[in-house]
Amino acid sequence: MSDRPNMPNDASFRSGFIAIAGAPNVGKSTLLNRILGQKISITSKKPQTTRNRILGVRHQPNAQMVFVDTPGLHPASKPLNVRIVDAAVSAMAEADLILAMVDAAAPQAVADNMLVSGLPVKKPVVLALNKIDLINNAQLLTCIDDWAGRFNFIDIVPICARSGKQVDRLLNVLHSHLAPGPPFFPEDSLTDLPVRFLVAEIIREKAFRLMGQEIPYAVAVTIDQFIAGSRRKAAHIHATIHVERESQKGMVIGKSGATLKRIGADARHDIEQMLETRVMLKLFVRVQKNWSRDTRALRKFGY
Repeated sequence: MSDRPNMPNDASFRSGFIAIAGAPNVGKSTLLNRILGQKISITSKKPQTTRNRILGVRHQPNAQMVFVDTPGLHPASKPLNVRIVDAAVSAMAEADLILAMVDAAAPQAVADNMLVSGLPVKKPVVLALNKIDLINNAQLLTCIDDWAGRFNFIDIVPICARSGKQVDRLLNVLHSHLAPGPPFFPEDSLTDLPVRFLVAEIIREKAFRLMGQEIPYAVAVTIDQFIAGSRRKAAHIHATIHVERESQKGMVIGKSGATLKRIGADARHDIEQMLETRVMLKLFVRVQKNWSRDTRALRKFGY
């Protein structure tokens, strides 16, 4: 945890760390980006997109909410997946408040059972029922009743993270359960993550969105060169997309390099928006055989 700067004199100011936990693909990253009003956590329709804990800071006149977007909870056996789940469990253990999140439109699954069984009974837990735009009022009431019987949630809030419906209400509920205290981060802080990490995540997101079902899970991204730019000078970034097999390398590159060019173009657009400068982005593809099962490679790639 960071030292708390600029302590307000107002005794009503509240602050705390809030872990967003749930199964893969329930909308945790979409919610965090909505809350912050800026994209820092990558999203896709494929489950297990988020692999690391992503911290985002929301500043309000009367509070500082430090949200931690966690990887999706799921049964894990491979070394990479075990580390992903461990990151989520650790974030819940360290948080002051837990925001459990489920897909109200989907049948309850094994991952939801993992969520309930993993919730600390001695910490306050708020439940967000996401994707309420996909169900009717009768289904929503049934969903609320079902989940209310599964755990002693201090509040249950139906939301739609994509449209923002009831997100303000959710924030008010979370604020009411935070303890009084000064901020952890300066007012201009959005996250504690380095820019190089965010750039790598953007590139990985584009590969997730453009590739098929198998390839994205074999992809890791490292930043080999990062030269900062300015309003008049472009940033220069070299990055490597790592895959596990030669056949995957060919698919990421595509015919005449078309797929890799598309990944680069889409990533450059988002990186330029984030850095607020022009970006010269060069992408390379390298085979790191079975990296997701290699402990040394996992450390190298930040897992």
